Amino acid sequence: MSAARRRPSSLLLAAAIGLAAWTPLYAAAVRLMLRRNIAALGRGDMGPLLSSYADDVHFVFPGDNSWKADLRGKDEVARWVARFVRVGLRLEPQEILVTGPPWNTRMALRFTDHLTLPDGTVVYENQGAMLGTIVWGKLAAYEVHEDTEKSAALDAWLAVHEPHS
Repeated sequence: MSAARRRPSSLLLAAAIGLAAWTPLYAAAVRLMLRRNIAALGRGDMGPLLSSYADDVHFVFPGDNSWKADLRGKDEVARWVARFVRVGLRLEPQEILVTGPPWNTRMALRFTDHLTLPDGTVVYENQGAMLGTIVWGKLAAYEVHEDTEKSAALDAWLAVHEPHS
């Protein structure tokens, strides 16, 4: 076999090795970004999260409660997130899985979320998962799945206690 016929195979092998080395680094960077954004949200800072959204982000929260949503666009989702922050909910990531290339990255986030009063009383606690797609560093779509009966119970508490601004 001539050297010219071997060269494409060598280039393909080199590209595959490079991609294999790069993929875990990219996944780690995405996990770090998600953790950073969630931590900022917990401090009441929506900026990092919102800056990671695509302009036409699609967000879904199924259920029969006041949190249910099927929203499109950064502004619509920002209003939903603002309520999450205003109410005082906290999201704690338990596990983050990331796979795929930068133009079609899939993420799964297992989390707990809770509302704890300043005196330590836990008003609400739930567990769930987010599934999403990230395209070139921007969250293009995500959906949240959790126990919607607990979300409805939170609604009953918020009917009396929800802060409004």
